[in-house]
Amino acid sequence: MSSDIVLRDVIETDLESLLALEEQCFVTDRLSRRSFRHWINTDNRAFIVATLDGKLAGYILAIYHAGTRLARLYSLATDRQFRGRGIASQLIEASEQAASANGRFFMRLEVGIENGAAIRLYESLGYQRFGVYEDYYEDHSDALRMQKRIRHYRVHEQRVDIPWIRQNTRFTCGPAALMMAMRGITNDYTPSEHEELQIWREATTIFMTSGHGGCHPLGLALAARLRGFDAEVWMNQRRPLFVDGVRDPNKKRIIEMVHKDYLQQAKQHNIRIHYSDIRQEQLVHALEHHAIPLVLISTWSFEGKKSPHWVTVSGFDDECLYVHDPDPEVIRQSALDVQYQPIAREDFSRISMFGQQRLRTAVIISRS
Repeated sequence: MSSDIVLRDVIETDLESLLALEEQCFVTDRLSRRSFRHWINTDNRAFIVATLDGKLAGYILAIYHAGTRLARLYSLATDRQFRGRGIASQLIEASEQAASANGRFFMRLEVGIENGAAIRLYESLGYQRFGVYEDYYEDHSDALRMQKRIRHYRVHEQRVDIPWIRQNTRFTCGPAALMMAMRGITNDYTPSEHEELQIWREATTIFMTSGHGGCHPLGLALAARLRGFDAEVWMNQRRPLFVDGVRDPNKKRIIEMVHKDYLQQAKQHNIRIHYSDIRQEQLVHALEHHAIPLVLISTWSFEGKKSPHWVTVSGFDDECLYVHDPDPEVIRQSALDVQYQPIAREDFSRISMFGQQRLRTAVIISRS
């Protein structure tokens, strides 16, 4: 019999074999028929199968995250009767090549912390440990987080130890991003859901393009100052922010009033305002000097909706800036995927701009 392993893209007729393999390999956390159909028919992934002697012997599914240069190894399985022939290694390497060709810089994965064989395999292929996710699987066991750079450049990576905080409402990304920064600067600061809502009340524009008001950069800076931190603000325009996204004349008037009030308070509290684009070199300089930037981005690249959204810059290297995104729903992925999220520098320049007025704004938080 032939012993050649053939790797190819998944096709619709693989579905029943994939389901049978899933049932053989996993007791919990199985992909459903609906999930398999979804991933077979979508484009934002590498879905590769291995066949041996005409039978499906394994598969790998790696997901591409919109708006970032990150791929995630979502699922990998090999048939027991074909194990020991290097199928898993070949599938992993094939998914890395596909992800790299798609412009991804990193592959991340989760693996059971007690699955020593799988961990040794990943480490032999160059994956490095970078965290543990507790209570990750359906059986409440923990997962080891691993990562590999699949596009190789000269890299000088620096990350800041910043806790990730999920926003509790659709409109409190600014407060969650600020709480991450303040907690990253000092353990003496204690975030909470009550604090999140209090900061929003202090920093909101009252109205926004839709729904509840978002947070003004000066409002976030004032909230940080009230809590004993220093803050500097960059805005590349002097006109009232976000007013163009609101049609009602009275709402426009109120947004303008809030903007003027923040300007007056900022002057009273000696908050420095730079009326210019913030450069990436300035974001890097802040991180190198133990300050943490908050940056307003547009969610268009992530979910096809033009909404302003605050993120916390959490690291950098030669090719990427990394962010903590407080809302995993923006990219419809898990909380794991939005921590130290790699965004290529050229992509960052594009997404860190909002609206027809091409607003760029950032707040840099530091110890007082």
